[in-house]
Amino acid sequence: MPNMTLAVPDELQAVVKKHKEIKWSEIARKAMWEQARKLELMDAITKKSKLNNKDVLEIDEKVKAGLLQRYLNANHR
Repeated sequence: MPNMTLAVPDELQAVVKKHKEIKWSEIARKAMWEQARKLELMDAITKKSKLNNKDVLEIDEKVKAGLLQRYLNANHR
């Protein structure tokens, strides 16, 4: 199995060093697998999509505008 080196903030490194009983590499491996599975699912869902980057950006802006409007309306009640 290949090795990987990670850069972590000093605060996190202090916690890791303090708790040597934890298998930190296993925690990192599980977190990476979880993210990898999400990416694989996204790839499978979008595999046959005919949307281009411009289409995606337009949809993104519309969704964000709708969410902002919903948030503003909810806070003015």
